[in-house]
Amino acid sequence: MKIDSQDSAANKVNDLSVKQVLTRLKSVARYLKSKWLTVAITAILGAILGLGYSFYKKPVYNATCTFVLEESGKGGGIGQYAGLASLAGISIGGGGGGGIFEGDNIIELYKSRIMIEKTLLRTLTIKGKNISLIERYIADKHLRKRWKKEHIDSVSFNSSPETFTRLQDSIITDLVTAFNKRNLNVSKPDKKLNIIKVEFLDEDELFAKEFTLGLVENVNNFYIQTKTKKAYQDVLILQKQADSVKNVLNLSISGVAAATDASPNANPTLLSLKVPSQKKQIDVQANSSIYGEIVKNLEISKISLRQEMPLIQVIDKPILPLDKNYIGKIKAIILGGLIGFFLAILILSVNKLFMSSAATNK
Repeated sequence: MKIDSQDSAANKVNDLSVKQVLTRLKSVARYLKSKWLTVAITAILGAILGLGYSFYKKPVYNATCTFVLEESGKGGGIGQYAGLASLAGISIGGGGGGGIFEGDNIIELYKSRIMIEKTLLRTLTIKGKNISLIERYIADKHLRKRWKKEHIDSVSFNSSPETFTRLQDSIITDLVTAFNKRNLNVSKPDKKLNIIKVEFLDEDELFAKEFTLGLVENVNNFYIQTKTKKAYQDVLILQKQADSVKNVLNLSISGVAAATDASPNANPTLLSLKVPSQKKQIDVQANSSIYGEIVKNLEISKISLRQEMPLIQVIDKPILPLDKNYIGKIKAIILGGLIGFFLAILILSVNKLFMSSAATNK
């Protein structure tokens, strides 16, 4: 019997709690209904603010560049020539790995300071005037007005990066950080494919386009130069060796001719007269053999260089007019009105509940 009485009391408490909640909700609903004019005015003000925001907010342009990256073949038929190249002390590197560009490291290269800085210092011609991208960005964002308060509005970026001061480097660092957070997005749409997508968002349409094109060009050139650097150095070394041996060979041939001219009608019984000519002839044969091997290795290294050269093919590049993201006037009015409407209801509801709780506690 005691247990039944406890359950009955609990049910009464629950019923009372539900009734209290329903009573408060009805009270809030009546209160909101009485405040319909306030809600309507707030919604109208929200719509007006939304319309004003649509006029104030500039459209953001999206410059997108996509390209496919195809790595060079590893090894292959070039491996059989490695022994020949080793005669000259040259490694043709047929089986090297991807190095720093393996995986998604190339994506991080796009976000690096050195690549973004190099792109910002890129010069373009607008209406017959040359201007760097960073100077255009500073002018478009009115940064010099902000810097005037700090007395640094006279800073310029027309000099070489090697001569930049601490202030100039600090400004570029801030821009790199801001771009990586808000403007620049580099990704692989499909992890199984070697397609890379570079996006840059900015309110300046021309800046967004030129910055994207410049960044892709700088990174891809750096990528190709780094991938082929060792093979290219091998070609240069072999070319120098080939030129050097060829000069020695030419001198040896001239020496044979000079030795023969020294005794054109030599007595056949005097063999000592033929010694200088024979020595020069041996030099010619030895240098000819060395030159032939070096030329072979040179051609092999050129083949290796071509094989190491990655293929970068641009699929899409930013073309004016760019896609733009903006809030239309009708959409801004509707969103502003809805935000004002729900905000008014929320504030009034919380205020009513707070007053009801305060009255109950008294």
